[in-house]
Amino acid sequence: MSTFAEVGFKGRRKEYFTTTSLDLQPGHHVIVEADRGQDLGRLLALGAVAERTCSASEGGCATPLPERKVIREARDEELRLLEDLRRDEERVRARTRELVHDHGLRMKVTEAEWQFDRRKLTIFFTAERRVDFRALVRDLARTFRTRIELRQIGVRDESALLGGVGRCGRELCCSSWLPDLKPVSLQLAKDQKLSLNPAQISGCCGRLMCCLMYEHDTYVQARRRFPREGKVLRTGLGQERVVDVDIWGERVTLRDEEGSRRTVELEALKEEVRSRPRDRHSPTERTPETDS
Repeated sequence: MSTFAEVGFKGRRKEYFTTTSLDLQPGHHVIVEADRGQDLGRLLALGAVAERTCSASEGGCATPLPERKVIREARDEELRLLEDLRRDEERVRARTRELVHDHGLRMKVTEAEWQFDRRKLTIFFTAERRVDFRALVRDLARTFRTRIELRQIGVRDESALLGGVGRCGRELCCSSWLPDLKPVSLQLAKDQKLSLNPAQISGCCGRLMCCLMYEHDTYVQARRRFPREGKVLRTGLGQERVVDVDIWGERVTLRDEEGSRRTVELEALKEEVRSRPRDRHSPTERTPETDS
C-alpha cells in the first residue's frame, strides 16, 4: 500500500514522496526520484504524520499522493559518496563567486548543492534586485559540466540555510526546528511592549526575530481582560483615564483629572467600576504627576 514519505535534504529543503516499503523508518537515508535523475535524503516522517506536514506546508499537497517515489534505502557506499559531494560544494561555491565577480554581478552566493547523481547543481544566492545571470549560467555549465539552477532566496532563508547561533545562545530556530518561515511584523513587538529598537528585536538575518511570534497569542488573550489605554473609567474616585496596564502583574495604572496617578489591582478595579464606591481609604498607591 502506498503512503506519504517526507524526506529532508541539505539545509531546510524538504520534499514529499510515495513509498510502498514496509521496512523504512524515520531516520533512514533513502534514494528518491528527482528532477531527471535521483537524489539522496533522510526520511523524516511516514504515513499520516508526513501527510499532515505536507498539507500544512506552503502550497500544500497538489495531489492525493506525491508523484515521485522513494526508490529504496541508501547503501553505505552511497552515503560516503554523498559526503564527498558535500565536501566538493566548498570548491563549487568558491569558483562560482569568482565567476560572479568576473561578470560584475551584484549578487551574493550563499550555498551550493549537488544532486546525488551530479546531473544537477543548484546555486543559492541573495540579491537586492533582479539579476540577469544568463551569461553566468552558461559559464557555470561549461565549468561543472552539468545542468545549473540559480535560485534566489531571501535573507531569512539564507540564515535558515547556513545556520548560526541567536542572541539567546541557542541554534537558530529557522535552521533547527522551525518548519516554515512566516511573516513577522513590528506590531508583534508593540503588542508585547518590547523595545522597538531594531538592534534589539532583529535576528542574525537583519529581520525581526521569528520568536516574537511564540508568545504573541498569549499576550493578546491576556490583554483582553484589561481596559484599553486611553479609556476613561468611572471608579470609586471619579473619572480616571487608563494610562498603562501590566499584564503579568495584574495591575492597571490610572490618572485622574488633576493629573494624579494610582496603580490598582485588576480585580479591585473591576469591583470599583461595578460598585463605584467612594472609599477615600483605598489601599492602592497614588503618586502625583503634572500633565505635560
